[in-house]
Amino acid sequence: MSTENERLHPASTEIERLITELGQAEAYEQKLRQLIVEVRDALAAGQVEQALSMLNTALNDIDSATDVVVPPQRMK
Repeated sequence: MSTENERLHPASTEIERLITELGQAEAYEQKLRQLIVEVRDALAAGQVEQALSMLNTALNDIDSATDVVVPPQRMK
């Protein structure tokens, strides 16, 4: 059975995992923002096929990415 202290203060390893996950999410967000800029620039230059290719590649990357798996809850 977990104590109230354990419920209020997650273990430091869990905090470290969350910090790492947040860093990865921020990096992914930046990657997507850069892609948006590149697609916009390609469209502005009249390079529709290139923009579509970039978007298709991004969709394939998203589809093939490992899903986020939530670690199992500890028994209480």
